[in-house]
Amino acid sequence: MERAIYRIIDANFNRAREAARVMEEYCRFALASSALSLRAKELRHRLCRAADQLDARMLAAARDCDDDVGRGMRVGDQMVRGSLADCSTAAAKRLTEALRALAETVGVLDPDLAGAFEALRFDAYTLEKDITLTAIAAERFKAVRLYVLITTGPDDPPGRILDLAAQCADGGADCLQLRAKGITDDRLFALAQDFVKVCTEHNVISIINDRTDIAVAAGADGVHLGQNDLGIAQGRKLQKRPMIFGISTHSLDQLDGAIEQTPAYVALGPVFPTATKPNEPCVGLEYIATATEKLEATGIAHVAIGGITLDNVDAVLHAGARAIAVCAAVTARDDPTGQCRSLKGKMAGRP
Repeated sequence: MERAIYRIIDANFNRAREAARVMEEYCRFALASSALSLRAKELRHRLCRAADQLDARMLAAARDCDDDVGRGMRVGDQMVRGSLADCSTAAAKRLTEALRALAETVGVLDPDLAGAFEALRFDAYTLEKDITLTAIAAERFKAVRLYVLITTGPDDPPGRILDLAAQCADGGADCLQLRAKGITDDRLFALAQDFVKVCTEHNVISIINDRTDIAVAAGADGVHLGQNDLGIAQGRKLQKRPMIFGISTHSLDQLDGAIEQTPAYVALGPVFPTATKPNEPCVGLEYIATATEKLEATGIAHVAIGGITLDNVDAVLHAGARAIAVCAAVTARDDPTGQCRSLKGKMAGRP
């Protein structure tokens, strides 16, 4: 019976270690997320350290691959995977199953050590969740090139805002943000619901500025947060379904802080003077170049923002920006649809 215990431990340790490696490689090569890749790697090393407390000689002696009755056993399409995301999900399931088997079986030999495997199992559940939510948000946002902010105040008729949203969507905007100032919560919620409906009808991403609660209640695709807003970690506790989280950054220090929160995207700016952020110093094109290079290893997308127009967008794109966010350059013009089309035309053919 003791040999059987060691065989179970050996098999499930190998299974868990291999599964953690698959998740790590998915985060590294598919999501390009250094943060998630590091978490998967750290979990794998903690697993190995826990296993090192067992008698390695007994584990090796108990292994019997040739006579294992489970070798070659197949159930349906268990090895069929439709995508890399499917590979990661399947690996996560194997990891938690193996950790449960390890916790229960190791408990026969060392109850204290069993607790270490049980703790790893719950950490693996959290890692699986974070990988899944990150992958969903990244997949949705990766097609965004033109992001339009629509600002409204207490005196703006809701119909004008919704019509403006539709015009921008018709012009090729990929993402629309509702930025409301000085509006009571009941009016903002009602407007946000209609705003989300317009975005859904036009197949564009809907973002609510600042207010995670309104975004969740209105069914928006995501929320954009400033430096002093509710953090992303707290926002994720409110979400009822996978959401896109973005955060504003105005310096490399703020960018480092944002990266630690693993948002789907960060806003880089203001690049040029803008009435939207009149008191915020311009970051210039150098920040765009440095920030976009830094973001390449994180899997986090970006939008350059602040004073961007048809006249200067080429310089912003040349600095390294893949996506841009605009407000007055579109919403303050007589032909928002045409302005959006012209901006998208500037980005055509760029990677």
